[in-house]
Amino acid sequence: MSDYRTKKYGSVAAMTAVATTPGITPEFVARLGERAQEAEHLRRLPADTVADLTASGFTELLVPARFGGQQAEWPAILDPVRRMAHGCTSSAWTIGFYALHNWMLALFDERAQEEAFATRPFLAPAPLAPTGRGVPAGDGIRLSGRWSWATGVRDGNWIMVGALCGPEEDPAAIYPALALLPISDVRIEDVWHTDGMRATGSDDVVINDAFVPHHRLVRVADIYSGTAPGAGLHDADTYRWPMVPALSLLAAMPALGSAERVADIYAERLGERILAYEGIAQRDKPLAQARLGEARVRLRALRGLLADTVADLESVVASGEPAPRPVRGEARLAAAHIVHESRAVIAHLLEASGASAHFTNNPLQRFKRDVDVLAGHVVFDYDTSRELAGALTLGMKVSRTAMV
Repeated sequence: MSDYRTKKYGSVAAMTAVATTPGITPEFVARLGERAQEAEHLRRLPADTVADLTASGFTELLVPARFGGQQAEWPAILDPVRRMAHGCTSSAWTIGFYALHNWMLALFDERAQEEAFATRPFLAPAPLAPTGRGVPAGDGIRLSGRWSWATGVRDGNWIMVGALCGPEEDPAAIYPALALLPISDVRIEDVWHTDGMRATGSDDVVINDAFVPHHRLVRVADIYSGTAPGAGLHDADTYRWPMVPALSLLAAMPALGSAERVADIYAERLGERILAYEGIAQRDKPLAQARLGEARVRLRALRGLLADTVADLESVVASGEPAPRPVRGEARLAAAHIVHESRAVIAHLLEASGASAHFTNNPLQRFKRDVDVLAGHVVFDYDTSRELAGALTLGMKVSRTAMV
């Protein structure tokens, strides 16, 4: 067991220590739960939640010290987001990505960071699929396109989007990159009408011929490997983490936290719920007890997998070498497995929770809907994640565009 695993996740006390992120208190999480129905109705974070987030300073967690941030170790983001999901899955997802995107900004050129970190809190959606096209123009590109899944865009002040950049006449010179733009350069299309993750406000955005200077572009290949400009600018392992493992592990935390909360609610309900036509409390049913026991041990296994995966990545990052693709593939698979199992645990417990669990004021049904939608994220495609990890372990070639 590595030093990281022992120090950070080796005990309940150690996990609690990680959880003491400034501002992310039990009260903060409770308020997310109290506003969960309002957030669903609004299809975005309530203004009070944005105000609480700003006051908490949580988005400063991974901001570099040279820009006044906390420059915490990268894994410090995971536990707070997991706990936020105990209140509201959608809110945890949105807040987690706001914080992660501050880390992504720290991977850009120093000039881009100076420009964007001048606005605090830096709140930027980041639809990463390269559905835009950047054509060379002077010392930058002219960018146009449409992007889906722009989580948190209604409260954003900047945006990062994926694009294929390079000259039309030379396809071999085209490369995928992330482009950083002020939110004023985009038009928001109201399309986020879903049956889950409603509060994330993940609308579409359209950009029409906006100029992006070169210093606000970063190549995806460099971000994937942990060798982006910010990796050399900031003297910290935090900014050498490879992006896909970072993104996938962070995105898995709302699912894991939701499953933990569902297990807690299920346990609380066992003593309160009297089974119709039997006249006994559900807690007295051996199979109800077994479901709870099974759920808890499956969740413990997921927390162990998380700790093991983070420890392995921390070891590689600390070595100063880029994370090999097989390691990155295993990390993506670990995240996909956490989501797959968390979703299964929730379904397993709701199956035994009766019809009353499906009233719209019951949080159980909302947790299930949110995690069902969350699991549809491309990085959690369970078949693809398993195929990639297996192929890379065997030394086989995979597509150079594979998200790994």
